[in-house]
Amino acid sequence: MFELISQLVDVPTTRIREIREEKLILAKPKLVVGIRRDIPFCGNGLCWRYDGAVEITSKVVAFTQSIHLTFPDQEVCGGELGHVRHIDVEKRGCISVCNDLGCGRHGRKEETPYLRLREWKERNKREIRKFIFPCTFRFRILRKKMDFELRSAKEKLEREQRERKQRAKLKLDREKKAKEAAIRQREAIEASQRARRLDAIEAQIKADQHMQESLISGDGIVFERVFQAVPFQGNGDKIKLPPSCFTELSDQGAFDKGPLYFELSVADHSDNKKTTHSGVLEFTAEDGTVGLPPHVWSNLFSSHDAVDVPLVEIRYIRLPKGSYAKLQPDNLGFSDLPNHKAILETILRQHATLSLDDVLSVNYGQVSYKLQVLELKPASSISVLETDIEVDIVSPDIVSDKPNQHVLRLLQFGKSESGTVEEGQYDYYKFSIDEATVEKILAGNIKVIVKLDVEKDGADTDLYVSKHPVLFPSLHQHEWSSHDVGSKTLILGSKERALSSGTYSIGVYGFKGTVKYQVSVLIQESIDGAKVGERALSSSSDVDTVECRNCKHSIPSRSIALHEVYCSRHNVVCNHHGCGIVLRVEEAKNHLHCEKCGQALQPAEMEKHLKVFHEPLTCGCGIMLEKEQMVQHQARDCPLRLIACRFCGDMVEAGSSATDTRDRMRGMSEHESTCGSRTAPCDSCGRSVMLKDMDIHQIAVHGKSS
Repeated sequence: MFELISQLVDVPTTRIREIREEKLILAKPKLVVGIRRDIPFCGNGLCWRYDGAVEITSKVVAFTQSIHLTFPDQEVCGGELGHVRHIDVEKRGCISVCNDLGCGRHGRKEETPYLRLREWKERNKREIRKFIFPCTFRFRILRKKMDFELRSAKEKLEREQRERKQRAKLKLDREKKAKEAAIRQREAIEASQRARRLDAIEAQIKADQHMQESLISGDGIVFERVFQAVPFQGNGDKIKLPPSCFTELSDQGAFDKGPLYFELSVADHSDNKKTTHSGVLEFTAEDGTVGLPPHVWSNLFSSHDAVDVPLVEIRYIRLPKGSYAKLQPDNLGFSDLPNHKAILETILRQHATLSLDDVLSVNYGQVSYKLQVLELKPASSISVLETDIEVDIVSPDIVSDKPNQHVLRLLQFGKSESGTVEEGQYDYYKFSIDEATVEKILAGNIKVIVKLDVEKDGADTDLYVSKHPVLFPSLHQHEWSSHDVGSKTLILGSKERALSSGTYSIGVYGFKGTVKYQVSVLIQESIDGAKVGERALSSSSDVDTVECRNCKHSIPSRSIALHEVYCSRHNVVCNHHGCGIVLRVEEAKNHLHCEKCGQALQPAEMEKHLKVFHEPLTCGCGIMLEKEQMVQHQARDCPLRLIACRFCGDMVEAGSSATDTRDRMRGMSEHESTCGSRTAPCDSCGRSVMLKDMDIHQIAVHGKSS
């Protein structure tokens, strides 16, 4: 019923419940008329209100803020007892009521007092009672239904309120988060803008500082460019620049200030980028590129750095002249070089600068040494042009244990050293012979024996000996060698005219497998004072002798017949051309000759002999020769051989033949031709003369003979 009433009059359920809680009496529930709360209803009915309760004398038509009732026993607009058109429950009375004086529809409207309603109630009390009791039971049933519907409506209302509250809370949370995000975004934008402003200010400050540093370091000349690095083969640290750099430097007067020096660094933005210094060789590079020699390239770019397009930043600077340098080799052996400081002087002659932590490469023959610059004075980068520098060489901190390391271990006379050498590797030793010992050797009183004992386990070694400047004797380059199978012995006696005082090197080469060995150097006196190479006189030299027809030895004539019978039975003469050695019959089968060189060998030595002496060897200069020819080539003709320069006194590579015809006629090598082109002041007149023409100058100008 409440649902129906609510649909008819559009009244909230809560308002209906307020009315239900009051005392409610229904009468004659016959007629139901739909009305709207804002339109007056014209029908028979009456309502009254007293003591806070509402008594209804007819069927409830609708519930709004105004309650409307009808009575079927009253005539509509009959001019008798009036009908209720609009009742306001808040005013405890009726408004605009038809009464016995006429209908309100005819234009007469009056307020009906509350007492008039009571009079009407008294007149109709009997009619009201007729309908009270039959409606009570039905009202109770409706009341239960109304309670359930009211609870459902309450729960629905509470649920809607909770949902609205939750939505409102979520909305507030979203708005709060949006505000916080907006604040954070605004702060981030402001921080980014502030950081950009600070970076711009810092970059400007750095640029100004860099400009000031460039002006100071360049002595008023500012030259800074970025080029693509291109390697080229050359010595020293002098680079090649484009011709445009020459014009720019010349316009600023850089050539008037002396030699040009440049600071080179890798063009990246890291704080620890590598830096070195160099001079300039020539201005012939292509535009946008700079030519770097191996020394500069290796100090700027590591071997493991993979750079597609290496960029180098070049800056003009002025450097002070150096006075001191401390260098450290990467391993032992550099101090074994004869006059290693003179070698360093030759290397530095090709350089214009030195920088701290730079690595210098020193090549001596086929061996290369790396020396790191540990300390420089008076600055961390110095000029080495036209200055005298004190150089200290310190020992390496860590000694490598590589078996093929080029290190000469000292060997004393009469003491043996043990070692192990792998196949294809060398172990090196050194010993010295003084002037007195050399004189005794050449006189034939003593001889020097180099002995190598090996364990016979299927492996084998070779023995090489050389005199300085050949520090590391090898298969290609040596003066004495032994290739016997097993133990080996070399005798340096009076017949060796190459003997002289100095340092000698021994090379033990692993020919086959890993070999354990013992090497020693002995001084042995000649037996009975006989000189080496001389045969002792026979005490029976004056006895009548006859030559044996088999062994060709001189035999006393009285026993020649018996000797020839015995000799022909037990001895055999080798018929190979140039041999003629007499052998025992059982030894003859082990006596062979090489088909290529005719050397007498045993069968076990033939394979090694063919491999060592007759397999072609490749020299570092590219030529291929057999062993004997290779030794002569590297001693006389190889451009990589070491010679003592007649002008600088250093042991240097000879190079190829001199390009100048006069130098070739004077027997100069390529190095001597270049080195002799340096000028020096004449001791007599002070005039600058080339070193290779100094002798001619002294004779032609001053009449002095060299």
